[in-house]
Amino acid sequence: MFKFQGSLEVTQSTEDDPLLDAPLLPPHELHSQLSPRFHAIPTVLVANFLLLLHVAFVVLSFLAGIYCSSAHPVEDVCPGNYTNPLKVQSVIIIAKVILWLLHVLFERYVQHHHSKVRSRGYLKIYRSTRNLKRLPLLIHSTGNAALLLILAACYSFPDNRKVCLYLILGVLCLELVCSLLCIVIYTVKISNFNQAKPRPDIIEEEKIYAHPSHITSEIGFRESSSLEEIVEKQGDVIDYLQRHNALLSKRLLALTSQQMGD
Repeated sequence: MFKFQGSLEVTQSTEDDPLLDAPLLPPHELHSQLSPRFHAIPTVLVANFLLLLHVAFVVLSFLAGIYCSSAHPVEDVCPGNYTNPLKVQSVIIIAKVILWLLHVLFERYVQHHHSKVRSRGYLKIYRSTRNLKRLPLLIHSTGNAALLLILAACYSFPDNRKVCLYLILGVLCLELVCSLLCIVIYTVKISNFNQAKPRPDIIEEEKIYAHPSHITSEIGFRESSSLEEIVEKQGDVIDYLQRHNALLSKRLLALTSQQMGD
């Protein structure tokens, strides 16, 4: 009796389900969702502009510091009162702080776009640039700490203004070299990624599984992979698949409702 009623309820719910009576969706409706369009990472232009601004800042600081120190070796002022009422070192420090703030904004901008890249399933480029994109801001923060120590020493020994200026310019030069290397490596990686226009890593893994003879899957176990790296990669893939399945389910329901309404 209970079996009969249960089977009857299942039959009635199946026959009364309006989604089953609706015609099947054509394959091309979901093809664009199953094969997502490539989105380039728009951070190369901003990185190059910030690097050019950094180079211009260091060059102008050298020219202003050498010109003013040769014109007035004792006082830290420029002829013609170009920086009046500020001194040369004060102008350089203020410009350095502004440049540091620009790097803070750039780091937030890069982090935002790399989070989008990770959500789209490009896990390799996200992991390969995870620490690289933070290094320029770390280098500038370290440079600010070094300049703060130099200014403290200059305040205690005001007679050595020329030496303090040379130390400040040396820190700026070293900071430029380190930041230049990091940003160039970062822009090369992102430019190669944008030119290659790869598909999400999970789709590439399906090709690897289909041809396991000559390529080793990165999601699976490898002797050279540590346990933390394997867990991190698997966690990234699971997170991406969960978001991707939820997105496809929402779009499938929206397309079905639209087709039923039509």
